[in-house]
Amino acid sequence: MWTKRLTTAIFAGVCSLAASGSQAANWAETLESAKGQTVYFNAWGGSDTINSYINWAGEQVLDRYGVTVEHVKITDAAAVVARILAEQTAGRTEDGSVDLIWVNGENFRNLKVNELLQEPWTQELPSYAFVDTENKPTTTVDFGEPVDNLEAPWGMAQLVFMHDTAQLAEPPRSMQELLKHATENPGRVSYPKLPNFHGTTFIKQALIELTEDSSVLQQAADQVDAAAVTAPLWDFLDKLHPVLWRSAKNFPADGQQMRQLMDDGELDIALSFNPNEASRAIVDGQLSETVRTYIHTAGTIGNTHFVAIPFNAKASAGAKVLADFLMSAEAQARKADPEIWGDPTVLAIDTLEATDQQAFAEVPLGVATLSPAELAPTLLEPHASWVEVLEAEWQKRYGQ
Repeated sequence: MWTKRLTTAIFAGVCSLAASGSQAANWAETLESAKGQTVYFNAWGGSDTINSYINWAGEQVLDRYGVTVEHVKITDAAAVVARILAEQTAGRTEDGSVDLIWVNGENFRNLKVNELLQEPWTQELPSYAFVDTENKPTTTVDFGEPVDNLEAPWGMAQLVFMHDTAQLAEPPRSMQELLKHATENPGRVSYPKLPNFHGTTFIKQALIELTEDSSVLQQAADQVDAAAVTAPLWDFLDKLHPVLWRSAKNFPADGQQMRQLMDDGELDIALSFNPNEASRAIVDGQLSETVRTYIHTAGTIGNTHFVAIPFNAKASAGAKVLADFLMSAEAQARKADPEIWGDPTVLAIDTLEATDQQAFAEVPLGVATLSPAELAPTLLEPHASWVEVLEAEWQKRYGQ
């Protein structure tokens, strides 16, 4: 029996080594194929901070691997998805205009269901072995949609609220407490107008908190009684809107304007989907040093943002090399620094080499940034199909 177990163990070890060797050989082939390629990386271009980071990553990939990165600055990933779909419809099965796209949520779902993505590939990347798929489940489930190795995790995000402690010492820590605060302090609370991402996130957070069984939100909206599920949300907003900033006749355009309104003293609370944004804004002189962040007691929505390769990418190998570098410990630690970007890592830091762990340990947390323990618990995003349902009904009820 002992001999049999030993033989089995040796065989398993040999197979593992063989698989590892095969993966290494395949990656070497990818690196060789990528040399000289130009990767057209379609990514949001609305932040100088993020643009600078992407430029840095492009310089590193060019110097190390001979891959040129062209940052195609976009404002809406949905428009890129539509372009890829148009190429598919036109029969353009190769030499596509997009090699890599920054994407998640409903845009990923649309790419996936329309078969616009390259076959599973992220498991080929050396850096993917260090992704924290166990403790960060949103690295494998994107707005309720299984990732299935069709996109590579790049960064983490979580809804946080900001308040100036000099003006509001104890902020509300639930949607019901927020309603109470707004009722007692009319005009001091608001949220961005839908379909702005931050506005949609706010009402999704409210829906999760107000729904008796939030697990139903992991199902597609057309598979449940959506009207019944969302009824508590609309009741809540009907009570909230009359006591909002400008009586809900106007809304902040986005999270940035909301932050400015708080800094100007018009609002008590702002929100962000980057836990480091407040610290970064304080460093840049855009917020008071007394501003801090917090989450609701029951947790707040978190998700992962990814990069994906379209089915007809011209520089597929180069795109994989760039995606792998973006997931590397070096790139992730740099990105986590609030003075550079402040985007939380997707990696399991305790699985990294000691020098890489030290690099993360040296990343300044930021005066207004919550620790990973303070950010728990993280709530799963509702299934991507809920976005359209919520935004359409919101516009019908409250759209100006």
